[in-house]
Amino acid sequence: MKEFLKKTYKFSNSWTGTIIIVLFVIFFIAQAFRIPSGSMKDSLLIGDHLFAKKFAYGTPMPHLPFLEVSIMPWSDSLRLIDGDKPKRGDIVIFRPPHNTKTHFVKRCVATPGDELFVNEKSLFVHYKEGDDWIKNNFKGYEIASFAGKLWVKDPYRKNHPGIHNDDKIVNDGNPRLMPIFFFAPIKVDEGNYFMMGDNRDHSNDSRFWGAVPYDNIEGTPWFIYFSVDDNWEIRWDRIGKTPTDLEQPEHLTKAIAERVKHDKDDHGLY
Repeated sequence: MKEFLKKTYKFSNSWTGTIIIVLFVIFFIAQAFRIPSGSMKDSLLIGDHLFAKKFAYGTPMPHLPFLEVSIMPWSDSLRLIDGDKPKRGDIVIFRPPHNTKTHFVKRCVATPGDELFVNEKSLFVHYKEGDDWIKNNFKGYEIASFAGKLWVKDPYRKNHPGIHNDDKIVNDGNPRLMPIFFFAPIKVDEGNYFMMGDNRDHSNDSRFWGAVPYDNIEGTPWFIYFSVDDNWEIRWDRIGKTPTDLEQPEHLTKAIAERVKHDKDDHGLY
């Protein structure tokens, strides 16, 4: 046993051993990502650097960092091993179906079998469990009746206060932005998950390119390991925090203040 440990230690200190260990961690445990856009403000901010928990939803197909080349190039699969599935309200890191070479981070707002629509920027969800389940689990929420079913209006804002709309974005008839204001009722197909950014009027998400297959899902944000604002000032208070921590009032207040300060320049859809 002692000899085995010595050989293992020696191997881990070699270049080959170091590379294998680093790749194992990236492939199966944690991968570093930087938040490049404001689609998840005020929950996650531009300049947040975080580790993704790669094993949260099973094991995605490992890809070589930066190159985005699968370790099994003969296979088109993006999933190595199935595991847990995203839950409603989870923040999820995934490969969007229209561009699997990139990673997006959004919030899961509907799971297989759920129905949803958007009206005047508000999200309405009819959960697959049915009307009685909705009545019992969403007391205190605004519930609408439509097409013979009950729909919960904006069901995630109470528990995730970083979700918000931008009053500057108005319906001027621009067809490119219409899904922000009106999105026809759909039912989420089996094995798919509907994703939306918390910065609802500045998020390129499932309203524009459809639900995300389970195989495309990579993980969930674990914790922030570094964060810097537009002025290259370090946000020390965010380092080491999980997404749940960042939804607490003391952090959310700072995030909102930073967003309001720069809102005049926020016109993109990302």
